[in-house]
Amino acid sequence: MNLELPSMLNLIISTLVFFVAAWYIKRYLDEQGIDKGLARSVLIFSLASLVSWGAGAAVDWAQGPQAATQSSADVSQLLKAVGQP
Repeated sequence: MNLELPSMLNLIISTLVFFVAAWYIKRYLDEQGIDKGLARSVLIFSLASLVSWGAGAAVDWAQGPQAATQSSADVSQLLKAVGQP
């Protein structure tokens, strides 16, 4: 199983999309007259999270396969360059 870390662009875009989606969902529920409460807050959080996750997945898909992952040899070379033993 090959798990990859999300790209930096994924994290930035999905964070922005989360707040925008939460704002629009909250505004829509206000217009519908849904009372504020715990259930509404959980609904807003859940839907905004799903939209954000989808946007992040779309960003990763659009970027295509990631470059080669970093190996432990790369880390040891980096530490040597910095002066760490």
